[in-house]
Amino acid sequence: MKKNIFCVALGAMLFALCSLADAQQPAKVWRIGVLVSNSASLHASRAEALRQGLYDIGYVEGKNIVIEYRYAEGKSERWPDLAAELVRLKPDLIVAGGNGVTRAVQEATKTIPIVVGSAGDLVRAGLVASLARPGGNVTGSTEIAPDLSGKRLELLKEVVPRASRVAVVWYPLIGLTDKEDVREIETGARQLGVRIQTVELRDPSEFENAYAAITKQQANAVIIISGSFTNFHRGQLLQLARKHRLPSMCEVAAWTDEGCLVSYGPDVLNNWKRAAVFVDKILKGAKPADLPVEQPTKFELVINLKIAKQIGVTIPPNVLARVDRVIR
Repeated sequence: MKKNIFCVALGAMLFALCSLADAQQPAKVWRIGVLVSNSASLHASRAEALRQGLYDIGYVEGKNIVIEYRYAEGKSERWPDLAAELVRLKPDLIVAGGNGVTRAVQEATKTIPIVVGSAGDLVRAGLVASLARPGGNVTGSTEIAPDLSGKRLELLKEVVPRASRVAVVWYPLIGLTDKEDVREIETGARQLGVRIQTVELRDPSEFENAYAAITKQQANAVIIISGSFTNFHRGQLLQLARKHRLPSMCEVAAWTDEGCLVSYGPDVLNNWKRAAVFVDKILKGAKPADLPVEQPTKFELVINLKIAKQIGVTIPPNVLARVDRVIR
């Protein structure tokens, strides 16, 4: 009898010790790499959107997730080295922003999962096989920006009815998406009876002369195509547009916050927040190849009335009635 009691007690004690040991096992800390083309300050709102998305589903930075950020500071030549640097850290996955950055990461690793926070046409760029079945190690969100380029010109024509000549500022050296944007705008221009002046920028030293040429050729407005290069230099590009009193149309609301007259495009912050859902699924065992790429479902029309006043533009009431957000 005493032997039985001793065995039961010993078993209970061992069970308690095992339970205590299990309870004291440290929780898994996941390591996430993030690579973007711009700077920490320009990426701050998107980084916060990703952090908030992760927090909402139980991931807390410094507790059960570590995020390693790398910023290319607007220099595309840094993408391969920064991608390789992140791969050497052996992260559980890498979050990338933009087609060019995603390509650099994909060339650095074919095994580490890659989640795209936001980018252009991933299929046309050859980064995924299809939206429904990406294949490979890339999935995430696409902005499908070229599909909206004609609509932006149409909206700009509504905001500035006198616009008969519009300059399109873009960076021609990287990717297919920007070229698609230009073609889409040119197609829309023919339908609206607007002449397009394409302005290719390759270096900040060209900015002043480019805007002088835009003014000399009597453009009534400017569309700035958002890419890794123009996004990094957006402050200077928008300042020059204001200096020359040119109404500006941009793709992303963040540009309007910083001085663009009007923007229309996907809610990019929502895309970066949604990236957390992809991260969670992959960390729980899903394969990027099997996770369909998401297209944006939220779009924003934003107008900056401060800029309108500065450059002497009156926004028509029918446009203001459709705006999602007004900056006063």
